[in-house]
Amino acid sequence: MATLSKQEAVNLEKSLEQIKEQDLRIRSLHDALTKKDSVTLALVVSLKSSLGNLNDTDVVVNVEKSVVFISLSDKMVFTSGSTDISPRAKEVLAKVATVINAKPEMEVLVEGHTDNVPIVKECIKDNWDLSVLRATSITRVLQKDYGVNPARITAGGRAEYVPLVNSDTPEARSTNRRTRIVILPKLDQFYEMVEDGLKQASEQN
Repeated sequence: MATLSKQEAVNLEKSLEQIKEQDLRIRSLHDALTKKDSVTLALVVSLKSSLGNLNDTDVVVNVEKSVVFISLSDKMVFTSGSTDISPRAKEVLAKVATVINAKPEMEVLVEGHTDNVPIVKECIKDNWDLSVLRATSITRVLQKDYGVNPARITAGGRAEYVPLVNSDTPEARSTNRRTRIVILPKLDQFYEMVEDGLKQASEQN
């Protein structure tokens, strides 16, 4: 057997330490992701419970890549070309706000989506305007009517550029007109989860 030189032994030891550190990082990241998924599942359960397990195509709760999405149909929330929110939509937003307020560690993104039909209205320039104005209308209701901290909310418009289906029929255009409320963990808190995992793993080894 070959005898390792002193330098080779040092290099081998360093390599083993690096492998050990990488393993700790991978394990802590996996633990953080598992914890994040658990939080997401609890959030979905809370939303569906708050909404009364609402079986309604106008309100859809789903999870994509560990992020919770609430999709509200245009016909339930707004009248055509308007930014005024319907009473029924406010009832749904009240229930959503209850869950959001109970999860202060989460951030909220409100996205407005339109169809591809140009809007003709003096006070609204185009579908970009309409999608943003609709998002801010919902944001104001969450803040002013239901007490959601505005520092946690971002309002944005996507116009007609992220359609669910091809907008070649009235039904398809109706599907594409929607508002999404996205509830997601704050990135800095996720990184803290990773760092805590690293710290705990280091203490155990």
